[in-house]
Amino acid sequence: MSERPPVTDFATDFDHTDPAWVADPYPIWQDLRERCPVAHTDRYGGAWFPATHAGVTTIAKDTENFTSRAVIMEEGRPGEEALPAPIGVAPPITSDPPFHQLARKVILPAFAPGVINPLEPKIREVCRDLLERFGDDEEVNASWDYARLIPPTVIREMLGFPEEDTERFIEIVHMITESVDNPEEQRIAEFEPIEAYFVQQMEDHMANPRDDLTSYLLNVEIDGQKLAPEHVFGTIVLILVAGIDTTWGAVGASLWHLAHHPEDLARLVNEPDLMPVAVEEFLRFYAPVTMARLVKADMEYLGCPMKEYDWILLGFPAANRDPVVFKDADQFIIDRAENRHVAFGLGIHRCIGSNLARLELRVAIEEFIARYPKFELADPKAVTWAPGQIRGPRQLPVRILP
Repeated sequence: MSERPPVTDFATDFDHTDPAWVADPYPIWQDLRERCPVAHTDRYGGAWFPATHAGVTTIAKDTENFTSRAVIMEEGRPGEEALPAPIGVAPPITSDPPFHQLARKVILPAFAPGVINPLEPKIREVCRDLLERFGDDEEVNASWDYARLIPPTVIREMLGFPEEDTERFIEIVHMITESVDNPEEQRIAEFEPIEAYFVQQMEDHMANPRDDLTSYLLNVEIDGQKLAPEHVFGTIVLILVAGIDTTWGAVGASLWHLAHHPEDLARLVNEPDLMPVAVEEFLRFYAPVTMARLVKADMEYLGCPMKEYDWILLGFPAANRDPVVFKDADQFIIDRAENRHVAFGLGIHRCIGSNLARLELRVAIEEFIARYPKFELADPKAVTWAPGQIRGPRQLPVRILP
């Protein structure tokens, strides 16, 4: 959690780790849309936050004025050695055109529906095994003991990493996405053992090839050349981070919603065919991901005097609640028919793993409500939310009802 002074005006001094933003950002975003559609802060070395759907869309699709070489907003900036390189630290999400297209093309096959859909039985088994651990408990932590453990298990198997390292993956995600307030030197030091771990896994896969995503990345080619080691390394880190924290947040937020909206819970229990539509509304209303960009050069953009290497925080969750685009945007409508949400981003960096995320979210909800058709928040004050750019409940105690 942020140790900075509390924010008094989010229009001129926003901080996405401020306790008020972490606990409930939606009123903040609504206020910004109405009086300051592009907020600014001097924190993190200077940053901007477009709160409208139009502002987010404009910047997300503009690769001429903004670079994706860094996507986690923190105190430091990528070193000069990282900025001009075509790869970026975690391709393709940190790659700019034209290299981005090549990097994205490499991993698209691994997340195609034909590859992802057959994972459903395994994901369902993972969910059921986790639920079995609860036994006859009358109170369970639906986030920490359930939602948290589904995606790392799935991603671990896809990458072919050791089963005992599941908890380690979550620690890695925490360090990368949540500890952004730590000094840059500390974050670099904290990342060193993480880097050593991934290098070790890559070396093991080179010595012992198998049929998994890591071996695929080590052997796939671009223009007849295998990927550079740093490319493989960065993509593995991306898959791990993007595949764990985001889905954890989405599953947890959906169960949090159902825990205090019994009418929606009852509909999903009694109308299972409604689930695919409901999943899209969960994604719109509780979109977990906010992504960062960097300004390429000094300029005026959207009426704002942006400086080179200023951060841009792309509020996809805020865009999803813009009343200019969505009717009754501030209402969760479980059977919303038209729902062109941007939970998976916009432009060339739209999430490659959306098929997997949707599948995990749907199965996780289906299995939880099949076992617990009635539940409620055990203590609303005990619910905690993740700080940083991935939003979702971390602690979610729910009481099982008869």
